[in-house]
Amino acid sequence: MSNWDKEVDILVVGSGAGGLLAALMGAHSRADVLIVEKADLWGGTSATSGGGIWIPGSDPAKAAGFEDNLDDAFAYVRALSADNVPDENIRAYVDNAAPMLRWVMAHTPVHYLAFPYPDYHAENPGGSAQGFRTHLPLPIDGKALGADIRKQRFSSPAASLFGYLNWHFSETHELLYRQKGWLKHLIVNMAKYWLDLPFRLTSRKDRRLTLGNALTGGLRMALNRQGVPLWLETPLKELVSEGGKITGAVVEKDGKPYRIGARKGVVLAAGGFDKSQAMRDGNAPLYPSTQYSGGVASNTGDSIRAGEAVGAGTMNMQSAWAAPVFYVPGEDRGRLSTLDRALPGCIMVNQKGQRYLNEAASYHIVGQQMARRNAEHGDASPSWMIFDHEFRNKFPMGPLYPLMPTFLQKSGVRKILKKGRSIEDLAGKIGADPATLSATVARFNTHAAKGEDPEFHRGQTAYDKMYGDPRHGPNPCLRPLNKGPYYAMPIYPGDIGTNGGLTTNAHAQVIDKAGDIIPGLYAVGNNAASAMGESYPGAGVTIGPAMTFGYIAVRHMTGGNA
Repeated sequence: MSNWDKEVDILVVGSGAGGLLAALMGAHSRADVLIVEKADLWGGTSATSGGGIWIPGSDPAKAAGFEDNLDDAFAYVRALSADNVPDENIRAYVDNAAPMLRWVMAHTPVHYLAFPYPDYHAENPGGSAQGFRTHLPLPIDGKALGADIRKQRFSSPAASLFGYLNWHFSETHELLYRQKGWLKHLIVNMAKYWLDLPFRLTSRKDRRLTLGNALTGGLRMALNRQGVPLWLETPLKELVSEGGKITGAVVEKDGKPYRIGARKGVVLAAGGFDKSQAMRDGNAPLYPSTQYSGGVASNTGDSIRAGEAVGAGTMNMQSAWAAPVFYVPGEDRGRLSTLDRALPGCIMVNQKGQRYLNEAASYHIVGQQMARRNAEHGDASPSWMIFDHEFRNKFPMGPLYPLMPTFLQKSGVRKILKKGRSIEDLAGKIGADPATLSATVARFNTHAAKGEDPEFHRGQTAYDKMYGDPRHGPNPCLRPLNKGPYYAMPIYPGDIGTNGGLTTNAHAQVIDKAGDIIPGLYAVGNNAASAMGESYPGAGVTIGPAMTFGYIAVRHMTGGNA
């Protein structure tokens, strides 16, 4: 028997949504649970995200009038996922996602609504053009977190205003299109933020929690009610194996090794290897840059390596949640580009000045195409988002805000923004051939005036149109670039995290290299090879499976009593 410094029933490594939910379910099954987190902040990449989860057949979807079919959802994911992902893993996700969400909404302050957000490949068999599989959390008052809110991760700069003001998905559209009352609502929210006294004197944190902050904040509130401890600055060093079973782990606490026994099991939920350059170099050649990843700095693959050290197999380590990202000098991660690429009045070109993709496709597809283009031709990192004067005044482009003079933008944004009096002038600023860029824009403009894109079919799918401007016709995604000055911003093939990892079965149990179960060891989220393979079926297929397999793992280790 090991000499433990502390012994619990369930040890959870990582404090993202998957880990927090696993810990909470363990506590509800009357297990003694401990969460350890490597970083000095809790919430992981989940806290910085939009908080969306992709859930087929949910109660909120039914309440919205959408009757889903789980067999359709399974067929949709199965056709998109990698061949080496077992049917049982996909089936486990599809069948357990809705019960997981039902449990969360019954036992935590987190409340989700189903949104008319089309699947990314809605035209495929089993896809939903109506949406209602993507769910987003409602805002939560973070004051109930007490002092813990000071250590919660901020939202990503791409999911907040000015880097500090949290907003909800519906408010994004209100601000984007400056709908009636937008300015009043913005002023009210900013006033609430600045007048949150005396808290505002000691913290920049917005205690109105939205998106990923609402999800992780609500889970942490429920954990606090259950008395579950969360230790920060406590990295995993190694797993302890006895007789082929994982019985605990060695962590570093206060600078010293600390041995923690886990009677029922260890759940690895500590993210991928987003920020490990060595692991990227060895596994993910299409996505080589840690700088352009949107993951948090602590995602360095420690728990994946710890699993490998006890014989765990890995799968799809070359894969990532691909994405086009803007990089602002001085920031510690890339900023995901979502809606701006679909808006009318912009195009993406390579370094020669040529279009090469449908800008309005899902960020995963665009990110993959950018990465492949760069691997094959070396001219897509960076690519350039080109837009005209009308777009500049009307819409955001990544970190560049509309209605704000350039001199008031962040210094890093000013450094990367290029401006030209004409398309030819702009070409010189970005190093492209003026004749090539001019021909590209002229060809695009001719078709865009008719609402058409015969080259790349932008604006034809339900997903494309969702982020287009509904006020603009005949195609909400297309408008000629016809009024200078013209602008350009560099955009890179990046990711929002890696998604290859430890091999797991339908119970989230880790499998060794011979295909056998490693008793006592579970992995969820980006610690595990995703059930999505290298695909991205819809918004929320990162956190949705993380939470669902966290739910499955704890039910398995507790005999279904959670």
